[in-house]
Amino acid sequence: MGEETEQQQLNQEDIEMAEEIKQETQQAEQSSYTWPVIRFDVSPYRTYNFYNQFRTNPSNPNNFLKGIRWSPDGSCFLISTDDNTFHAFNLLNFFYRNRLISKRYSYNASLVLKEGEAIYDYCWYPFMSASDPVTCVFASTTRDHPIHLWDAASGQLRCTYRAFDAMDEITAAMSIGFNPAGTKIFAGYNKTIRIFDIHRPGRDCEQHSTHHKNKEGQSGIISAIAFSPTHTGMLATGSYNQTTAIYREDNMESLYVLHGQEGGVTHVQFSNDGNYLYTGGRKDPYIICWDIRNTVNILYKLYRSTETTNQRIQFDIEPSGRHLGTGGQDGLVHIYDLQTGQWVSSFQAASDTVSGFSFHPYLPMAASSSGHRRFWEHDDDEDNSNLSGICEENCASVWSFSYYSAEDYDASTNSGDINEKPENELNGQPENESFP
Repeated sequence: MGEETEQQQLNQEDIEMAEEIKQETQQAEQSSYTWPVIRFDVSPYRTYNFYNQFRTNPSNPNNFLKGIRWSPDGSCFLISTDDNTFHAFNLLNFFYRNRLISKRYSYNASLVLKEGEAIYDYCWYPFMSASDPVTCVFASTTRDHPIHLWDAASGQLRCTYRAFDAMDEITAAMSIGFNPAGTKIFAGYNKTIRIFDIHRPGRDCEQHSTHHKNKEGQSGIISAIAFSPTHTGMLATGSYNQTTAIYREDNMESLYVLHGQEGGVTHVQFSNDGNYLYTGGRKDPYIICWDIRNTVNILYKLYRSTETTNQRIQFDIEPSGRHLGTGGQDGLVHIYDLQTGQWVSSFQAASDTVSGFSFHPYLPMAASSSGHRRFWEHDDDEDNSNLSGICEENCASVWSFSYYSAEDYDASTNSGDINEKPENELNGQPENESFP
């Protein structure tokens, strides 16, 4: 009875904290919000760690995490795993405004959603807000299935968008993305991009070929899609044939085709001002920066440890647009200054491959996912603890950064000592408490 009472109290705390976070998120969205200036010279600390939640199937002890993404309103983050499952975690407790809301290190997922086949890609609805249930959706694409639009709160399937090949059989998209207006889903296929109106589920769609005979274009499977955040009407697509193309959204006119990636492109992302494009590929140790106003030459390259993996390694740009963070096979998260292309700092996020890294859209926090596919021969005499040790690397973590207030940053910049720690800096680390 005592344990049940304690669990009920914790559940009630979660409800109260969720409501508080919703209100604070709404205030941040409605007001002119300035993202905190993060101190990357100070190592972040692991606020939460999630591991047991992904170890639910004894037949798949190496259930590694394939990626992680915050929702646009910052109220939760979504994880995809190798067992074809989505896990959504609400950000119920965190260090904010110098308050420690909860001392719990981990908690259960708010949503566990099983897909039918391997997950290729997923994305949040761009205007998702926890205060408006209608907008709480995300889209996913999986092998041999149509595009699904899921309710992020209930896990119900809202609708599907189907594409068919020449044999009138369903073909799966390899990449998907909502346009900035949130009215269409762009989906990448083999040398083809299909555009679905989200208000018209089914098989109706626009179809655009990315490659034409005797003409320049982008061949191969379209493996990544990203839109310019400045509403310039441009989108970028990456392909497994090692090219990146930039199109106009309104008529899908091809503007540029960029060559330079050593492997198939797996991730593309525009800078916050829309003037630069960052691309990363599989079995390629560099993220390439392109100036889309002058695409003749590569602007600079950012190193990461991805020379020998076909795995999609996600990177992200902080909301202020100053820095980029990326994981790799070495378990490190590297931070780069995007103005200079120089390495700033790194921290150990896992002893395994960091498959995903995502900055929180409002708070000085980030989330990372880890794990990669392993192969071993099963031995009945082998100690099960060996497998247990392997699984401990397949986890998700939420990181909290030290940061400056706007006043402290301006004062430190004017004084010429940006690394001097201000007296009123909020680093949020609790006393007499350590995290691995």
